[in-house]
Amino acid sequence: MIELITKYFPNLSDRQQEQFAALYDLYAEWNSKINVVSRKDFDQLYLRHILHSLAIAKVCQFADGARVLDVGCGGGFPSVPLAIMFPNVRFVAADSIGKKITVVRGVCEGAGITNIDARNTRVEQIAEKFDYVVSRAVTEMSPFVGWIWNKIERGKQGTLPNGILYLKGGDLDAELAATKLEWQQIPISDFFEEEFFETKKVVYTAR
Repeated sequence: MIELITKYFPNLSDRQQEQFAALYDLYAEWNSKINVVSRKDFDQLYLRHILHSLAIAKVCQFADGARVLDVGCGGGFPSVPLAIMFPNVRFVAADSIGKKITVVRGVCEGAGITNIDARNTRVEQIAEKFDYVVSRAVTEMSPFVGWIWNKIERGKQGTLPNGILYLKGGDLDAELAATKLEWQQIPISDFFEEEFFETKKVVYTAR
């Protein structure tokens, strides 16, 4: 399982490898109580959820101390894998469904992930500012931008200027054009060779 991660991220510390390896059993345990990863999908956890989340790390390396908001985090994707990858970055993982946040907190506790603040809240109710906002196919882009645009501070707390990094698939041209912002669509197949990623992208816009 973990080999899929180390294949693309060969420089992980022993601690990071331990944390990534721990995720399978932790999610299996929590998923049996609260279903956050579909049963048929679960054997593909490292491919479809963990590695998919880490595509963001191939597009942007967050600087130490950066503040990242994961909107509609569900069971903790992409924030849980990213928090392991960037242990000195501060993540807020927000979801309006309380039982999903229970899973995120349980997984973080079990894996010793201390840089995620998991919150059962709607994103509109979050007052503070962030350097980056990440998410995975939560909703159409126009309403999403409306929720979070004023929560992003201008600047550059990583290898890209502060902004939105969003995991999405398919033909996005019309949806992105509707936001009136300039987007980059980065194919995940540029980084990962598995067939699952063929139509998947990281879309990015700077604040």
